[in-house]
Amino acid sequence: MPDRSAPTREPNVTPRFSPARPVVPPAGLEPAPGGLEPGEPRTSRRWWLIAGALIVLAGILVTLGTRRSDRPQYLSSVVQQGNILDAVEATGTVNAVVTVLVGSQVSGTIAKLNADFNSRVRRGDVIALIDPSLLQGALLQANADLQNARASASAAQANLTKANAVLSQTKSDYDRNSELVKTKMVTQAEMDVARANYESARAGTEAAQAGIEQAKAQVSQKEAAVTIARTNLDHTVIRSPIDGIVVARNVDVGQTVAASLSAPTIFTIAQDLTKMQVYAKVDESDVGRIRIGQAVAFKVDAFPADKFKGGVSQVRMNPTTVQNVVTYDAIIDFQNPELKLFPGMTAYVTIPVATADRVVKLPNAALRFKPPMSPEEVRATYARFGIEDAGDTGDADEGSRGDAAKASAATSRPRAERNAMGIVWKPRADGTIEPVQVALGITDHAYTEVRQVLHGTLKPGDDVVTTAVLPKSSAPGAPIRR
Repeated sequence: MPDRSAPTREPNVTPRFSPARPVVPPAGLEPAPGGLEPGEPRTSRRWWLIAGALIVLAGILVTLGTRRSDRPQYLSSVVQQGNILDAVEATGTVNAVVTVLVGSQVSGTIAKLNADFNSRVRRGDVIALIDPSLLQGALLQANADLQNARASASAAQANLTKANAVLSQTKSDYDRNSELVKTKMVTQAEMDVARANYESARAGTEAAQAGIEQAKAQVSQKEAAVTIARTNLDHTVIRSPIDGIVVARNVDVGQTVAASLSAPTIFTIAQDLTKMQVYAKVDESDVGRIRIGQAVAFKVDAFPADKFKGGVSQVRMNPTTVQNVVTYDAIIDFQNPELKLFPGMTAYVTIPVATADRVVKLPNAALRFKPPMSPEEVRATYARFGIEDAGDTGDADEGSRGDAAKASAATSRPRAERNAMGIVWKPRADGTIEPVQVALGITDHAYTEVRQVLHGTLKPGDDVVTTAVLPKSSAPGAPIRR
């Protein structure tokens, strides 16, 4: 009987695995590449590799940033070639060439209106009537006063005739008594009475003559009063003084107008709206560059896509001061055949004063740029690049600007002399900048013409520095941008 306690040897048989049932290790115990022991998580290994890569990248960036923080970073613009238009910009108001305010010289109630807004009227047309009843009464009263004065003049004439008769009688008595007193036919007392009567009659005649003159003056006065009353009555009929268009009506029928202090305005009539003017307010710094006959272009808000043209006809010497700003009126004539523009519209005027075609032009920001250097560094840089007589460098804030005060005259003061010199700075491959001295021409307030390069090289397509970004580790209080 076989011994069951002894171990039984199984036959040496190679195990066979079905391809449909692969042996999958438990989760987390998958063999890792590179000799990873079973049981070590593969996800944790991956995160360690990513973290290490980020640390190395951050170190590289910190190293590069530390190296770059030692010098400022420069922003630049491109030198261009093109056209420059130097122009005077102004704002003005569109007005008719002739505008008449039609008013009333008499007080009264508006009885009738024969014109309204936009009505076309001709010279002499009746455009309004004022109730004439009161003025008709005043005319009747003036006529009555005139008749009374004329009657008084007739009475004064009759008094003069009577006084002349009395004077003739008393003179005869006086002459007769003068002869009789010599023969003692009349007494001296009778002679004295005759003399007194004669003198009295003569005075009466002179008084009657003065009364006639007074009566004539009264007649003239009353005639003038009649004329005034008739004129006032005529003024109740308001007529158009010119041919034109009514642009404003300020009263309605039944409204009372009072002309005691000033003539009230009833209508505003523009003579001819096919020929109009722009009253442009020109700054005192620009008025010296405007000449009679200069071509002008302007726009209005009503037609933003249209450009209207005209010419300067007058520059008025009468100044206007508003908040310490002095302006002068430049009168610009233009044609308005389609009646597109109305009186009172705001016009944005451009008066060209100089042009330059196909020139090298610099952005004005480059001329205003001040490098972040001390005055000594600026002078040394100028000397290294052969720039002489660049100006006085006063302090750090005025260092480069002191040199460029004359240089940037065309930008900070674009109306100064046109042959001003300027200094611009070009970036170099090593991160530094070099100055270029140029002679400047006209400016359009965005770009300035380069007439000649005095020191250095400058051509279209070159970069010029406009702003400097300083590192945060710069001196305390130093600006970040220049």
